[in-house]
Amino acid sequence: MNATSPVGALLLCRAEPDSVRPVAHLLRERMLLAPAGDGWSVLVPEGMPWQDGREGDQPVDSVVGGWATALAVGSIWPVLALWWDGDRAGYTLASGFRRPVGYVWLADGTPAGEDEAMHTFAARLGLDPVLDIQRLETLTRPDPDADARTRLRGLLAALTRIGLILPAGLDPGEPADRLHASADSRPGTERIAWAGWRDAVKMELDAVENSRLGPWLRGPKARALATAQLAAGVPLVTWGIGRRSGGWAFAGALLIVHGALGLAYDRIRADGR
Repeated sequence: MNATSPVGALLLCRAEPDSVRPVAHLLRERMLLAPAGDGWSVLVPEGMPWQDGREGDQPVDSVVGGWATALAVGSIWPVLALWWDGDRAGYTLASGFRRPVGYVWLADGTPAGEDEAMHTFAARLGLDPVLDIQRLETLTRPDPDADARTRLRGLLAALTRIGLILPAGLDPGEPADRLHASADSRPGTERIAWAGWRDAVKMELDAVENSRLGPWLRGPKARALATAQLAAGVPLVTWGIGRRSGGWAFAGALLIVHGALGLAYDRIRADGR
């Protein structure tokens, strides 16, 4: 593939930017993060890391597929990697620890994937099993008027039903540098850059604390829960020892440990703010 071939990729995450940010930092890659509709975000790689030697000059689909898998394993939302080069285009959908699913088209739009992949794709994203499947199935059939770029646009059109709206300028088939420039010029875009493990862990903790679990990790509710665990654990241990019941004594000790750790975590996080 020559240097002028239109090579590029996009990572579409089915989550808001606040949820994507801490996980994206763990990729240790420079990217741009932007909202992409209702409940979606897009990550745009800076440059072409699949061609600078750091990834062993692997093809773009292999590199971004690995990124998608890493993001999905570290989160609870699916990640869709779109990619293209001078010869082919396609997608990889990663969701948790399940095996990623993907599809490939040749540059002229010739289907080169398995039809069943589209059904798995639709099921994992919660698309309509009739209407959306019919639309996706047309992408697996020969069409002399639809090249690879058109196929990817058709795929994205099906996802608008579940809230995806790509920002203007982030069109499949565009070179990576043009995608980056378009994303960088839009309001609401932020830069993702590796800042070391300490900052990455802090951002991950911040993200969890800002989620629905947050009130139970630190703050008044967390302290009340930890105190209750200590209050219940101490007499339970005493009762278990008196009855020579190792199981009850262990349960009480577990409550004491959880309560002590909860209070310690709340104190440490409060001191670190």
